[in-house]
Amino acid sequence: MTNRTGTDSLPGDAAPSRSLTCSACGTEFGCDLSGNCWCAEEPAKLPMPTTGGDCLCRDCLRKAAAAHARATSV
Repeated sequence: MTNRTGTDSLPGDAAPSRSLTCSACGTEFGCDLSGNCWCAEEPAKLPMPTTGGDCLCRDCLRKAAAAHARATSV
């Protein structure tokens, strides 16, 4: 998992963006640390992994949310 503070933000921005690599599939994507990340728009909210993982890309997050919904809909 790669978390790097990017230099994509403009000078004076409160929160820079991070360049991330999905901990599930390796896809690279960005995260806006101001709280306006694409994941905030997703209806499913999953806890962050505690075993060394980090953010997931949109596709893997949706797959994980669907698997969690199936596992908990007993």
